[in-house]
Amino acid sequence: MRKWLFVFIGIIMSLNAAAQVDEQASRAFINRVIPGDRADAFIIESIPQQNGKDVFELAGRNGKIVLRGNNGLSVASALNYYLKNYCLVEISWNTDVKIPANLPQVTGTIHKTTPYQYRYYLNYCTFNYSMSWWDWERWQKEIDWMALNGINMPLAITGEEAVWQDVYKSMGFSNKQLDDFFSGPAYFSWFWMGNIDAWGGPLPQHWMDSHRDLQKKILGRERSFGMKPVLSSFTGHVPPSFKDKFPGAKVKKTNWDAGFPDVYILDPDDPMFETIGKKYIEAQTREFGTDHLYSADTFNENVPPTNDSTYLDGMSKKVFNSMAAADPQAIWVMQGWMFHYNNKFWQPQQIKALLNAVPNEQMIVLDLYSDAHPVWNRTDAYYGKPWIWSMLQNFGGNISLFGRMRHVAADPAIALHDPESNNMRGIGITPEGIEQNPALFALMLENVWRDTPIDADAWLKDYAHRRYGSINRQANEAWHILLNTVYSGGLTEGGPESIIIARPTLKKTIDRVLTKLNYDPSRLITAWGHLIQAADSLNESDGFKYDLVDVTRQVLANYATPLQQQMAAAVDNKDRVAFKKHSMDFLKLMDDMDVLLATRKDFLLGKWINEARANGITAREQNLYELNARNLVTLWGDKESGLSEYSNRQWAGLIKGYYKQRWAMYFTQMDKALASGVPFDAKSFDKQVKNWEWQWVNTHNNAYTNVATGNETMVAKKMFAKYSALAQKANY
Repeated sequence: MRKWLFVFIGIIMSLNAAAQVDEQASRAFINRVIPGDRADAFIIESIPQQNGKDVFELAGRNGKIVLRGNNGLSVASALNYYLKNYCLVEISWNTDVKIPANLPQVTGTIHKTTPYQYRYYLNYCTFNYSMSWWDWERWQKEIDWMALNGINMPLAITGEEAVWQDVYKSMGFSNKQLDDFFSGPAYFSWFWMGNIDAWGGPLPQHWMDSHRDLQKKILGRERSFGMKPVLSSFTGHVPPSFKDKFPGAKVKKTNWDAGFPDVYILDPDDPMFETIGKKYIEAQTREFGTDHLYSADTFNENVPPTNDSTYLDGMSKKVFNSMAAADPQAIWVMQGWMFHYNNKFWQPQQIKALLNAVPNEQMIVLDLYSDAHPVWNRTDAYYGKPWIWSMLQNFGGNISLFGRMRHVAADPAIALHDPESNNMRGIGITPEGIEQNPALFALMLENVWRDTPIDADAWLKDYAHRRYGSINRQANEAWHILLNTVYSGGLTEGGPESIIIARPTLKKTIDRVLTKLNYDPSRLITAWGHLIQAADSLNESDGFKYDLVDVTRQVLANYATPLQQQMAAAVDNKDRVAFKKHSMDFLKLMDDMDVLLATRKDFLLGKWINEARANGITAREQNLYELNARNLVTLWGDKESGLSEYSNRQWAGLIKGYYKQRWAMYFTQMDKALASGVPFDAKSFDKQVKNWEWQWVNTHNNAYTNVATGNETMVAKKMFAKYSALAQKANY
């Protein structure tokens, strides 16, 4: 008992100890965020934690701005508070910002303490749906953004495959055997979570070596701010050849049920489980150090072989012991996704068995989907485990305007003060994809330094003021409508999709492409009109131009459904003339969307592909990475993939070069059927289009630019003149 007491004390001290601010690192950070070598305008000072929590202060002295914090992250948060509230600057993913030439002075002292010990960030899937191809420059910007927003607990799993290579080679596995194990770089998330093997590979050695080095830079920078990165651990996933190399081992097959072959899982009861887990933590620590936080998700979208409590308790102990054998201070960070995803299996008895096997202070549960489907309030707040309220929001990296803003604004603070929330220790952002819906993420992060609900209506007016550089009545009207339409999302897995990204069909909605809107689309068109009216006044704001393009995109994406349904009616009526008219209008809509999206680098397929290719040092590597990049955002798997369109994107290049081409093929075949009076051969077309898709995925032709073209405002105005009245009259 005394041993565990000392372990607990060590854990708390290591996580909560006050740290001196690294002034040199903070000045380098300020110069990255504020161009022009203006770090000398700031005084940086250290202050202690307050009640074991991070704290910052903002003040003025002798014409300079004083930033105080208990670590670099708190100093960064003080800077962000200053930029937002004094300089009216909103730093986000999708915009370039303009810092005032003359920095405003600060009078008095602003003092903020976070109520949350942990501010978690990322999801395994984010590392692929958004981050697959990031280099150090892009990672550096993201880590600075994390620091500005007070994130102190980022998931950090880049370079994991290099450590696994070391471990399995030390166990006698050959390169060829590991080629049948490691996936391609766009699929690591599901490889790491034990869902797939080898798809998108074989993985080049250069990738492993370069990303091992990249991870060291990522961790070094995160730790320089005082962040505590969450690293990976062993959950049983082993190479397919493991069963042959160790025939006596308890290895079982499991299948993700997404059209991929079985993978092999080492049973936690096998003595080798703890040995391999310990080996991995030790090897990882040698390479990357540790902050004693380890992610492990034992049954990600897979059901355990039995619901027996004794089995689940024993399995959980084995997973934890494999960490603690190498690091007695280990804390298991578990994504609570499975408790929602497989909720029929995970009943209170099973959840208790899994969680109670580990000491309370050595496990943290991420309530991964608190914004829509919280689990904490039906599990007695995870039966005493520390847990984190999280916003998931996004699936597959899709870019629909979507979110539950009023919930994000109020629910974290409500949960914090709810006596039933027990051991709630933090808040988090756990999206499958980022770099979209920036207002929603900014609102969620506003919770970091406060413990009371946010007035979403008032906050949005301030947000628009900062983002656009001035107060604009039309912009405020637009955001009021956006809050009460797209950002009052329902209990769906992400936002509604556009029918244009579906494999061609006359159905209004299909499995992976759900087009049902839970808001009045005519109100979104009204919001669009307000932004168009504000355009001349706000045209100097890059944030405004992004938002104008994004809202225009969403209106046009919605309008595709009534156009498609007009085509369906024409086919039902065997009206070839009407069909040809509506199908041509549909293709033109896609052309117009492509032109619109080409005006912003944020919406370019070419950017995604070129960044993928940039990771390769040989033509073979570059082509492999391009294949990964094309495949993930289209088919996801092979020609028969059940995940086709899951990671769809409304991007310039993808619309015109992929989605439009499929629809054009469909229209040609349908027109022939109408002309001949012969029924449309859906089975033949299905085969034809799947072959075409697979050919596109495997093409390497540098056809897509990574340079934006055209003027955002002019194109949006042109689209408004052409489509606003038509879209208002349409039948959704």
